Amino acid sequence: MTTVVIRRYPDGLYGIVPDDNPGALEAAAGPDVMVLEVFGGHLVWNALAAQELPAALIDDIDLAQEWVWALFGEPVALALDDIGAGGSAGDAVAATAAPASPDLAVSARRLAYAHWASRWWPASTLDGIAALDQVLLDRDIAVLTEECESLVDGADALAPLSPTYIESPPLASDYALAAGDESRTGTMVLARGTGGWDWRRCPPGLVDASESAVSWQLIRAAGETTVAISVAAHPDLPPDLPSHLRPHARIDTGRGELDAALRPADDTWLGESAVTAPTSAVRVAIHVPGFGPLPESADLLADGADSAAAAAALRDRIREFAASRLRLAATPAADDRDPFAPLLAEIAAAAGDSDF
Repeated sequence: MTTVVIRRYPDGLYGIVPDDNPGALEAAAGPDVMVLEVFGGHLVWNALAAQELPAALIDDIDLAQEWVWALFGEPVALALDDIGAGGSAGDAVAATAAPASPDLAVSARRLAYAHWASRWWPASTLDGIAALDQVLLDRDIAVLTEECESLVDGADALAPLSPTYIESPPLASDYALAAGDESRTGTMVLARGTGGWDWRRCPPGLVDASESAVSWQLIRAAGETTVAISVAAHPDLPPDLPSHLRPHARIDTGRGELDAALRPADDTWLGESAVTAPTSAVRVAIHVPGFGPLPESADLLADGADSAAAAAALRDRIREFAASRLRLAATPAADDRDPFAPLLAEIAAAAGDSDF
Protein backbone atom coordinates (compact mmCIF):
# COMPACT_ATOMS: atom_id res chain seq x y z
CA MET A 1 0.00 0.00 0.00
CA THR A 2 1.08 3.57 -0.74
CA THR A 3 -0.08 6.89 0.60
CA VAL A 4 -1.29 9.36 -2.03
CA VAL A 5 -2.32 12.99 -1.83
CA ILE A 6 -5.52 14.01 -3.63
CA ARG A 7 -5.31 17.69 -4.50
CA ARG A 8 -7.64 20.20 -6.11
CA TYR A 9 -5.95 22.59 -8.55
CA PRO A 10 -7.29 25.73 -10.26
CA ASP A 11 -9.23 25.41 -13.55
CA GLY A 12 -11.13 22.32 -12.41
CA LEU A 13 -8.13 19.98 -12.32
CA TYR A 14 -7.42 17.33 -9.67
CA GLY A 15 -4.28 15.39 -8.89
CA ILE A 16 -3.55 12.05 -7.26
CA VAL A 17 0.13 12.00 -6.33
CA PRO A 18 2.02 9.17 -4.56
CA ASP A 19 3.99 10.46 -1.59
CA ASP A 20 7.18 8.87 -2.96
CA ASN A 21 6.94 11.03 -6.12
CA PRO A 22 5.57 14.40 -4.96
CA GLY A 23 6.73 16.37 -8.01
CA ALA A 24 5.24 14.03 -10.62
CA LEU A 25 2.70 16.55 -11.94
CA GLU A 26 4.75 19.72 -11.50
CA ALA A 27 7.39 19.50 -14.26
CA ALA A 28 7.03 19.25 -18.02
CA ALA A 29 7.24 15.67 -19.26
CA GLY A 30 10.75 14.82 -20.47
CA PRO A 31 12.32 11.74 -22.09
CA ASP A 32 12.17 9.82 -18.79
CA VAL A 33 8.42 10.28 -18.26
CA MET A 34 5.71 7.83 -19.33
CA VAL A 35 2.28 9.37 -19.93
CA LEU A 36 -0.93 7.46 -20.67
CA GLU A 37 -4.02 9.39 -21.76
CA VAL A 38 -7.08 7.86 -20.10
CA PHE A 39 -10.76 8.73 -19.87
CA GLY A 40 -11.02 11.93 -17.86
CA GLY A 41 -7.29 12.58 -17.44
CA HIS A 42 -3.71 11.34 -17.69
CA LEU A 43 -1.55 8.85 -15.80
CA VAL A 44 2.15 9.58 -15.26
CA TRP A 45 5.10 7.34 -14.26
CA ASN A 46 8.85 7.86 -14.33
CA ALA A 47 10.30 5.25 -16.69
CA LEU A 48 13.61 5.03 -14.81
CA ALA A 49 12.02 4.43 -11.38
CA ALA A 50 10.43 1.18 -10.28
CA GLN A 51 7.04 2.83 -9.79
CA GLU A 52 4.00 0.60 -10.03
CA LEU A 53 1.52 3.26 -8.92
CA PRO A 54 1.16 6.28 -11.23
CA ALA A 55 0.35 9.89 -10.50
CA ALA A 56 -2.91 11.05 -12.09
CA LEU A 57 -4.05 14.41 -13.42
CA ILE A 58 -7.84 14.48 -13.73
CA ASP A 59 -10.00 16.92 -15.67
CA ASP A 60 -13.32 15.04 -15.45
CA ILE A 61 -14.03 13.31 -12.12
CA ASP A 62 -17.14 11.47 -13.36
CA LEU A 63 -15.23 9.85 -16.24
CA ALA A 64 -12.14 9.21 -14.13
CA GLN A 65 -14.06 7.40 -11.40
CA GLU A 66 -14.50 4.54 -13.87
CA TRP A 67 -10.85 3.68 -13.28
CA VAL A 68 -9.71 5.53 -10.11
CA TRP A 69 -11.14 2.82 -7.86
CA ALA A 70 -9.51 0.10 -10.03
CA LEU A 71 -6.01 1.63 -10.01
CA PHE A 72 -5.98 3.37 -6.62
CA GLY A 73 -8.70 1.65 -4.57
CA GLU A 74 -11.98 2.69 -2.96
CA PRO A 75 -10.55 5.05 -0.26
CA VAL A 76 -8.93 7.18 -2.96
CA ALA A 77 -12.07 7.17 -5.11
CA LEU A 78 -14.18 8.34 -2.14
CA ALA A 79 -11.66 11.03 -1.18
CA LEU A 80 -11.64 12.30 -4.78
CA ASP A 81 -15.45 12.53 -4.73
CA ASP A 82 -15.36 14.45 -1.45
CA ILE A 83 -12.77 16.98 -2.55
CA GLY A 84 -14.56 17.41 -5.87
CA ALA A 85 -17.92 18.03 -4.22
CA GLY A 86 -16.92 20.54 -1.56
CA GLY A 87 -13.31 21.60 -1.96
CA SER A 88 -11.62 24.67 -3.35
CA ALA A 89 -8.33 25.19 -5.21
CA GLY A 90 -5.38 24.22 -3.02
CA ASP A 91 -7.30 21.75 -0.86
CA ALA A 92 -5.61 18.40 -0.33
CA VAL A 93 -6.27 15.18 1.55
CA ALA A 94 -4.21 12.01 2.03
CA ALA A 95 -5.49 8.47 1.50
CA THR A 96 -4.10 4.95 1.32
CA ALA A 97 -3.94 3.53 -2.20
CA ALA A 98 -3.97 -0.09 -3.32
CA PRO A 99 -5.32 -1.24 -6.71
CA ALA A 100 -8.75 -2.87 -6.56
CA SER A 101 -7.91 -4.43 -9.94
CA PRO A 102 -4.21 -5.39 -9.85
CA ASP A 103 -4.27 -6.92 -13.34
CA LEU A 104 -5.58 -3.68 -14.84
CA ALA A 105 -2.94 -1.70 -12.95
CA VAL A 106 -0.21 -3.94 -14.41
CA SER A 107 -1.60 -3.61 -17.96
CA ALA A 108 -1.89 0.17 -17.65
CA ARG A 109 1.74 0.53 -16.65
CA ARG A 110 2.91 -1.83 -19.38
CA LEU A 111 0.85 0.05 -21.97
CA ALA A 112 2.35 3.37 -20.85
CA TYR A 113 5.82 1.79 -21.06
CA ALA A 114 5.15 0.42 -24.57
CA HIS A 115 4.11 3.89 -25.75
CA TRP A 116 7.21 5.34 -24.06
CA ALA A 117 9.45 2.80 -25.81
CA SER A 118 7.84 3.67 -29.14
CA ARG A 119 8.86 7.31 -28.65
CA TRP A 120 12.03 7.33 -26.53
CA TRP A 121 13.81 3.97 -26.90
CA PRO A 122 17.50 5.00 -27.50
CA ALA A 123 18.31 2.70 -30.43
CA SER A 124 21.94 3.14 -31.41
CA THR A 125 24.34 1.30 -33.67
CA LEU A 126 27.18 3.33 -32.16
CA ASP A 127 26.28 2.44 -28.57
CA GLY A 128 25.18 -1.14 -29.30
CA ILE A 129 21.53 -0.67 -28.23
CA ALA A 130 19.32 -2.73 -30.52
CA ALA A 131 16.27 -1.11 -32.08
CA LEU A 132 12.82 -2.45 -31.21
CA ASP A 133 10.86 -4.04 -34.04
CA GLN A 134 8.01 -1.60 -34.72
CA VAL A 135 5.64 -4.37 -35.85
CA LEU A 136 6.14 -6.25 -32.57
CA LEU A 137 5.91 -3.02 -30.59
CA ASP A 138 2.62 -2.22 -32.35
CA ARG A 139 1.41 -5.70 -31.40
CA ASP A 140 2.38 -5.10 -27.76
CA ILE A 141 0.48 -1.81 -27.79
CA ALA A 142 -2.59 -3.32 -29.47
CA VAL A 143 -2.83 -6.22 -26.99
CA LEU A 144 -2.31 -3.99 -23.97
CA THR A 145 -4.78 -1.40 -25.29
CA GLU A 146 -7.42 -4.12 -25.46
CA GLU A 147 -6.62 -5.14 -21.87
CA CYS A 148 -7.05 -1.48 -20.86
CA GLU A 149 -10.33 -0.85 -22.71
CA SER A 150 -11.92 0.50 -19.52
CA LEU A 151 -9.17 3.14 -19.37
CA VAL A 152 -8.35 4.20 -22.90
CA ASP A 153 -9.86 4.72 -26.32
CA GLY A 154 -7.94 2.36 -28.61
CA ALA A 155 -9.10 4.02 -31.84
CA ASP A 156 -5.86 5.91 -32.46
CA ALA A 157 -3.46 3.68 -30.53
CA LEU A 158 -0.93 3.60 -33.38
CA ALA A 159 0.34 6.38 -35.63
CA PRO A 160 3.03 4.99 -37.96
CA LEU A 161 5.35 7.16 -40.06
CA SER A 162 4.51 7.44 -43.75
CA PRO A 163 6.97 7.50 -46.72
CA THR A 164 8.82 8.80 -49.85
CA TYR A 165 11.95 10.71 -50.38
CA ILE A 166 14.28 11.29 -53.31
CA GLU A 167 17.95 10.53 -52.88
CA SER A 168 20.26 13.46 -53.70
CA PRO A 169 23.79 12.90 -55.06
CA PRO A 170 26.74 13.17 -52.65
CA LEU A 171 28.69 16.42 -52.51
CA ALA A 172 32.43 17.01 -52.11
CA SER A 173 31.98 17.63 -48.39
CA ASP A 174 30.59 14.09 -48.02
CA TYR A 175 33.99 12.73 -48.94
CA ALA A 176 35.75 15.26 -46.73
CA LEU A 177 33.82 13.93 -43.73
CA ALA A 178 34.61 10.34 -44.64
CA ALA A 179 38.29 10.84 -45.38
CA GLY A 180 39.27 13.59 -42.94
CA ASP A 181 42.12 16.05 -43.59
CA GLU A 182 43.48 14.25 -46.65
CA SER A 183 40.23 13.97 -48.59
CA ARG A 184 41.23 16.29 -51.47
CA THR A 185 44.29 18.32 -52.43
CA GLY A 186 43.87 21.92 -51.27
CA THR A 187 41.24 21.05 -48.65
CA MET A 188 41.97 21.91 -45.02
CA VAL A 189 39.97 20.85 -41.99
CA LEU A 190 40.11 23.86 -39.67
CA ALA A 191 38.15 22.34 -36.78
CA ARG A 192 35.96 19.36 -35.98
CA GLY A 193 33.68 18.14 -33.23
CA THR A 194 31.38 15.33 -32.12
CA GLY A 195 28.35 15.34 -29.84
CA GLY A 196 24.80 14.23 -29.14
CA TRP A 197 21.43 15.83 -29.84
CA ASP A 198 18.19 16.70 -28.03
CA TRP A 199 15.91 13.66 -28.49
CA ARG A 200 12.83 15.84 -28.04
CA ARG A 201 13.47 17.65 -31.30
CA CYS A 202 13.08 14.74 -33.76
CA PRO A 203 10.39 12.07 -34.15
CA PRO A 204 11.51 8.52 -33.32
CA GLY A 205 13.22 6.35 -35.91
CA LEU A 206 15.33 9.00 -37.67
CA VAL A 207 18.62 9.57 -35.82
CA ASP A 208 20.97 7.32 -33.83
CA ALA A 209 20.54 8.07 -30.11
CA SER A 210 24.27 8.03 -29.30
CA GLU A 211 26.00 10.97 -27.64
CA SER A 212 28.51 10.79 -30.51
CA ALA A 213 25.95 10.62 -33.33
CA VAL A 214 26.58 14.15 -34.61
CA SER A 215 29.93 15.06 -36.22
CA TRP A 216 30.98 18.27 -37.94
CA GLN A 217 34.00 19.61 -39.72
CA LEU A 218 34.91 23.17 -40.66
CA ILE A 219 36.43 22.81 -44.14
CA ARG A 220 38.42 25.36 -46.14
CA ALA A 221 38.65 24.67 -49.89
CA ALA A 222 38.92 26.84 -53.02
CA GLY A 223 38.78 30.01 -50.95
CA GLU A 224 35.50 29.07 -49.23
CA THR A 225 34.74 27.87 -45.71
CA THR A 226 32.01 25.27 -45.17
CA VAL A 227 30.59 23.50 -42.15
CA ALA A 228 29.97 19.88 -43.13
CA ILE A 229 27.62 17.83 -40.94
CA SER A 230 27.43 14.03 -40.60
CA VAL A 231 24.75 12.44 -38.42
CA ALA A 232 24.43 8.69 -37.79
CA ALA A 233 20.99 7.48 -38.84
CA HIS A 234 18.66 5.37 -36.69
CA PRO A 235 19.45 1.63 -37.07
CA ASP A 236 16.01 1.07 -38.62
CA LEU A 237 15.65 4.25 -40.66
CA PRO A 238 12.65 3.78 -42.99
CA PRO A 239 13.71 3.34 -46.64
CA ASP A 240 11.25 6.03 -47.70
CA LEU A 241 10.57 9.17 -45.73
CA PRO A 242 8.53 12.31 -46.47
CA SER A 243 10.65 15.41 -46.96
CA HIS A 244 8.96 17.19 -44.05
CA LEU A 245 10.34 14.53 -41.67
CA ARG A 246 13.97 14.92 -42.72
CA PRO A 247 16.16 16.35 -39.95
CA HIS A 248 17.93 19.70 -40.22
CA ALA A 249 21.08 20.94 -38.53
CA ARG A 250 20.99 24.30 -36.76
CA ILE A 251 24.59 25.54 -36.80
CA ASP A 252 25.68 28.17 -34.29
CA THR A 253 29.04 29.64 -35.25
CA GLY A 254 29.11 32.18 -32.44
CA ARG A 255 28.61 34.84 -35.12
CA GLY A 256 25.12 33.86 -36.17
CA GLU A 257 22.97 30.79 -36.82
CA LEU A 258 22.64 28.77 -40.02
CA ASP A 259 20.16 26.03 -40.88
CA ALA A 260 21.13 23.14 -43.15
CA ALA A 261 18.72 20.51 -44.45
CA LEU A 262 20.18 16.99 -44.15
CA ARG A 263 19.92 14.35 -46.87
CA PRO A 264 20.12 10.56 -46.44
CA ALA A 265 23.18 8.67 -47.64
CA ASP A 266 23.14 4.98 -46.65
CA ASP A 267 23.24 4.92 -42.82
CA THR A 268 24.07 8.63 -42.44
CA TRP A 269 22.43 12.04 -42.73
CA LEU A 270 24.65 14.59 -44.47
CA GLY A 271 24.51 18.35 -44.93
CA GLU A 272 26.62 21.47 -45.23
CA SER A 273 26.43 25.24 -45.10
CA ALA A 274 28.79 27.98 -46.23
CA VAL A 275 30.28 30.16 -43.49
CA THR A 276 30.98 33.78 -44.41
CA ALA A 277 32.91 34.67 -41.23
CA PRO A 278 35.36 31.83 -40.41
CA THR A 279 35.22 30.60 -36.84
CA SER A 280 36.22 27.51 -34.90
CA ALA A 281 33.44 27.89 -32.31
CA VAL A 282 30.74 25.68 -33.83
CA ARG A 283 27.74 24.11 -32.10
CA VAL A 284 25.30 21.87 -33.96
CA ALA A 285 21.71 21.05 -32.93
CA ILE A 286 19.67 18.47 -34.84
CA HIS A 287 15.93 19.04 -35.27
CA VAL A 288 12.95 18.38 -37.51
CA PRO A 289 11.31 21.74 -38.28
CA GLY A 290 8.10 22.22 -36.34
CA PHE A 291 8.68 19.23 -34.05
CA GLY A 292 9.32 19.42 -30.30
CA PRO A 293 10.10 22.47 -28.17
CA LEU A 294 11.27 25.72 -29.74
CA PRO A 295 15.05 26.19 -29.68
CA GLU A 296 14.71 29.02 -27.17
CA SER A 297 13.04 26.67 -24.66
CA ALA A 298 14.98 23.52 -25.47
CA ASP A 299 16.97 23.33 -22.22
CA LEU A 300 15.71 20.71 -19.80
CA LEU A 301 16.46 22.45 -16.52
CA ALA A 302 18.01 25.90 -16.96
CA ASP A 303 19.93 28.00 -19.46
CA GLY A 304 23.53 27.32 -20.37
CA ALA A 305 26.11 24.60 -19.89
CA ASP A 306 24.57 23.21 -16.68
CA SER A 307 21.36 22.45 -18.54
CA ALA A 308 23.17 20.83 -21.46
CA ALA A 309 25.14 18.66 -19.02
CA ALA A 310 21.93 17.67 -17.19
CA ALA A 311 20.25 16.74 -20.48
CA ALA A 312 23.23 14.62 -21.54
CA ALA A 313 23.32 12.91 -18.12
CA LEU A 314 19.62 12.05 -18.43
CA ARG A 315 20.18 10.57 -21.88
CA ASP A 316 23.02 8.45 -20.42
CA ARG A 317 20.67 7.16 -17.71
CA ILE A 318 18.10 6.23 -20.35
CA ARG A 319 20.74 4.35 -22.36
CA GLU A 320 21.78 2.44 -19.24
CA PHE A 321 18.12 1.69 -18.53
CA ALA A 322 17.56 0.38 -22.08
CA ALA A 323 20.66 -1.81 -21.88
CA SER A 324 19.41 -3.27 -18.58
CA ARG A 325 15.99 -3.94 -20.17
CA LEU A 326 17.66 -5.88 -22.98
CA ARG A 327 19.62 -7.94 -20.45
CA LEU A 328 16.37 -8.68 -18.62
CA ALA A 329 14.66 -9.57 -21.90
CA ALA A 330 17.40 -12.07 -22.75
CA THR A 331 16.07 -14.34 -19.96
CA PRO A 332 12.44 -13.21 -19.51
CA ALA A 333 10.39 -14.51 -16.59
CA ALA A 334 7.22 -16.45 -17.32
CA ASP A 335 5.01 -14.09 -15.28
CA ASP A 336 3.43 -11.57 -17.66
CA ARG A 337 1.59 -10.06 -14.67
CA ASP A 338 4.86 -8.49 -13.61
CA PRO A 339 4.53 -4.76 -14.41
CA PHE A 340 8.22 -4.69 -15.38
CA ALA A 341 8.17 -7.83 -17.57
CA PRO A 342 9.80 -7.28 -21.00
CA LEU A 343 7.70 -6.56 -24.06
CA LEU A 344 7.66 -8.91 -27.06
CA ALA A 345 9.64 -6.27 -28.96
CA GLU A 346 12.32 -6.21 -26.23
CA ILE A 347 12.58 -10.02 -26.16
CA ALA A 348 13.07 -10.10 -29.96
CA ALA A 349 15.65 -7.29 -29.80
CA ALA A 350 17.59 -9.11 -27.07
CA ALA A 351 17.55 -12.32 -29.10
CA GLY A 352 19.03 -10.52 -32.11
CA ASP A 353 21.41 -8.39 -30.08
CA SER A 354 24.43 -10.33 -31.30
CA ASP A 355 24.29 -8.31 -34.50
CA PHE A 356 25.28 -5.17 -32.55
